[in-house]
Amino acid sequence: MKVRKMPVELDNEIALVRLAQSGSTESFEILVNRYEQRIYRFVRVVTKNDQDAEDVLHDTFLKAYANIQHFKGESRFYTWLVSVAMNEVLTRLNLRHAHTWISLSEPADTREVRLAQGNIKDWRHNPEAGHARAELTAILSNAIEDLETPLRVVFALRDIERFSDEETASILGLPLAAVTTRLTRARLKLRQNLSVWFENPATAQSGDESVGHFLGAAMAEDRECT
Repeated sequence: MKVRKMPVELDNEIALVRLAQSGSTESFEILVNRYEQRIYRFVRVVTKNDQDAEDVLHDTFLKAYANIQHFKGESRFYTWLVSVAMNEVLTRLNLRHAHTWISLSEPADTREVRLAQGNIKDWRHNPEAGHARAELTAILSNAIEDLETPLRVVFALRDIERFSDEETASILGLPLAAVTTRLTRARLKLRQNLSVWFENPATAQSGDESVGHFLGAAMAEDRECT
């Protein structure tokens, strides 16, 4: 039987983590350099504040260094880092036990969602929109920042950072159904808020998901370029 070879990048990362767990600060610095931009991107979307994002980034890597022995390799190292960052965000925003954090976990009324989607304009394929990239990015950023925190966090994890539903649920300590509900609501609200910028009538069968992928890709790509 042929043994499947592990990807070199992943293999190197495991080696780096093991060295860091053995006390190698150089290895940990490599991990920091690999992921600090992505962690900052995520916490900036969630906190909506540059200074808070910087503070959370700093605290995240301090906590990660102090607790790296607790990483057992049962998930991607980046997933573990985001979990550490999420704990720091919740502590900073005092959301761990806040009503606003837990109030959106009930299953969505799918019939209500379907009816709402039917009345929302499809703005994805409008070559005449004419927005410059910077202007479009600003519009997207403002729309995402207007989301309630529970929706914004799930959207950032799923559609910007591209974690799976299961990974997102694990990071947030939420039931899978709650993640699905919040993601649907986030995409729907974004589509509603952004439809005023575009003119085409709704035509897509899965517009909410496409909106999420488009927004997430646009936000991620823009931040990678800055």
